[in-house]
Amino acid sequence: MKPSLPVLGLALPIERLPEFRPWLLEHGGRDLELQDAVRPEVLDGDWQPLVAQARQALDGYTGRLGIHGPYDGLWMASFDPFVRRMIAERYRRALELAADLGASHMVIHSPFLFFGHPQMAHTPGNGLEREIEWVHDTLQTVLPLARNLGLVLVIENIRDTNPQPLRTLVQSFGSEHVRMSLDVGHAHLMQQLGGPAPDQWVKEAGPLLAHLHLQDNDGLLDRHWSPGQGGVNWRALFAALQPLQGQPRLILEVRHEQLPVAAQWLVAQGLAC
Repeated sequence: MKPSLPVLGLALPIERLPEFRPWLLEHGGRDLELQDAVRPEVLDGDWQPLVAQARQALDGYTGRLGIHGPYDGLWMASFDPFVRRMIAERYRRALELAADLGASHMVIHSPFLFFGHPQMAHTPGNGLEREIEWVHDTLQTVLPLARNLGLVLVIENIRDTNPQPLRTLVQSFGSEHVRMSLDVGHAHLMQQLGGPAPDQWVKEAGPLLAHLHLQDNDGLLDRHWSPGQGGVNWRALFAALQPLQGQPRLILEVRHEQLPVAAQWLVAQGLAC
């Protein structure tokens, strides 16, 4: 029987999987995001022992599995062709790891680094078309690989103060293998600089929204607190999610020691299970 409330998932490194295995197996398998691919030493080394460790810990797991892709210094709208080729190589390497793990999504970061007024930066007439061309160039070999491997690239808001550029970028691919990801804490943080509230991001993204990172903060730093410990309006967020036809992956991305508290708080509010 399908749960009447949205089902929470979580983000973890592979080494922590045994600790959360019983919870992950609930509801037919909660959504899971493995974080190891953000580490250069993993992408540059032999990851087969990690894959074997994950498979052992996830034996019997049937939920939707994804990874967080590499991001440090990887600005995919760089105007430098050499940098774009380097980023593409890093993404392709991460996709190979994702495939070995049996993943079906990979998170990558939005290229829209805020600088200026929220209604002016990264808009038509102010460089958006050129930035989209550069991103397409970065992903020209990445997206076909993702499609062949059955993975969806979900592009996460980072310093974005306006949902429109990211939505326009995702729409420009015309592919079901590119979708939007909403980091609720990032949206709340950038709300202090003139961006919309997280629930408005959900409404703007609509059916393009395939993935969320659930975390809270005080509007001052990207703290990755448990929901309820910061200033996010969680009731408004879940109300905005309710009309969506799809089932975006709801990934708790908080400090690992806070994961039980984070889940318990949302359950206690009657927002998720």
